[in-house]
Amino acid sequence: MEIFSTVVLVVVAGLLMSAFRVLREYERGVVFLLGRFYKVKGPGLILIVPIVQQMVRVDLRTLVLDIPSQDLITRDNVSVKVNAVLYFRVLDPERAIVNVENYMEATGQLAQTTLRSVLGQHELDELLAERERLNADIQEILDKQTDQWGIKVSNVEIKHVDIDESMIRAIAKQAEAERERRAKIIHAEGEEQAAAKLVEAAQLLSVQGEAMQLRYLQTLVEIAGEKSSTIVFPLPISMMGTIQDVLEKSGSGSSPKSD
Repeated sequence: MEIFSTVVLVVVAGLLMSAFRVLREYERGVVFLLGRFYKVKGPGLILIVPIVQQMVRVDLRTLVLDIPSQDLITRDNVSVKVNAVLYFRVLDPERAIVNVENYMEATGQLAQTTLRSVLGQHELDELLAERERLNADIQEILDKQTDQWGIKVSNVEIKHVDIDESMIRAIAKQAEAERERRAKIIHAEGEEQAAAKLVEAAQLLSVQGEAMQLRYLQTLVEIAGEKSSTIVFPLPISMMGTIQDVLEKSGSGSSPKSD
């Protein structure tokens, strides 16, 4: 009889101890009464009726979920491997426990399929150059789909885009060809601008014949200074006449006046 009383006391003490639960500030307890949802409790010290009530702990902090590398084919038929990281938190503990069996696993699987479907609609150049926009698109889709689970997806970050070695060489050749194309365009634009300036200069020199002749003489001086050998350069007859006129005017101006 004493042994039976001792056993009963131990069982009652164990039930009483199990009835009290302590939840941290970032935890909530989803309580079920005879299998039906009762209420969300916490934080702090809460009382759970043994056998009749059951409690499931839910962490409300932002959780970090690593999305493993996913094999996908881009819109321009390039095979790549992409991995990412997902940040989310539980906003509604009731829906996170009642509406989905395991919200962590469900969110991770959904993130993998969404990553493949979204990135597969874009070309490789977009994957490499427009990560911020793609991150926002994936985050928006995941946030809408996980809303029924009481989960808020705050951010998605693509970490690595692994490309095959042969494709890396092809991208390098493409980049080199692009640089050559731009260099040729810049050179052609420079030639076009230089030709336009030469046309303007020719029109300006054609207005004043003396200016053209002065430019002719300046060219002769430049050539004579650069070359040490003798150069035979034709002299236009019109320029000879101009020079003769200049000399005549100079001579007449220097002759003494008669008394």
